[in-house]
Amino acid sequence: MDKRNQHDVAHAGPEAVSVNVPSDFSRIEVPARLKEQLLFMREVDALKETWRNTLLITGKRFENDAEHSWEMALMATVLAEYAPQGTQIARVMLMLLIHDLVEIDAGDTYAYDAVAAQDQHEREQAAADRIFNLLPSDQAKSYRALWEEFEARETVDAKFARAMDRLQPLLHSYHTHGRVWSERSIKASQVRKLMHVIGDASPALGQLADRMIADAIDSGFLEDN
Repeated sequence: MDKRNQHDVAHAGPEAVSVNVPSDFSRIEVPARLKEQLLFMREVDALKETWRNTLLITGKRFENDAEHSWEMALMATVLAEYAPQGTQIARVMLMLLIHDLVEIDAGDTYAYDAVAAQDQHEREQAAADRIFNLLPSDQAKSYRALWEEFEARETVDAKFARAMDRLQPLLHSYHTHGRVWSERSIKASQVRKLMHVIGDASPALGQLADRMIADAIDSGFLEDN
């Protein structure tokens, strides 16, 4: 069963059609640098079919990584006033747009899946080697460095980006009444442990996360323990 069927994707559009267009632009003249950039963009289109373990707020289907990345980039601008002093929101947006490109190869690792997390680093490093190196060398270097910064979570930009990466699925779980939490027997202690990074970056957003978790417990769709 492929990922599309596995996640019961609604409104997925028509079946793919075969077109006789070479993927390497061999039929038209394209400067070498531009060709590398376009081939990178062609490759990352696959993010639209890389499915996550987070439902859309409507609950109709699971979201894909492209939707997740776009929503967080927008969220970072909307919630910029809650970012730590000195945060460069433009850098945060770019971090969020590229941070899950590795999942084209590595797949989405569910945040509460300890077994899958064991080799997550190795899978994602290998994916980063392949995907970022599709770009011209200068861009490959800068994008890879930004991705590594996000992964390290040490700078204010990376910390705020990570907060967005945690807050977005929390909002979706809250608005879908914890359906995925319930289906996978996720407990409040697990959610709190994962969401503490929100408060590390932004006390105001951390308080919001705490209140949503408390309300989810009180409402009966997140089991306390």
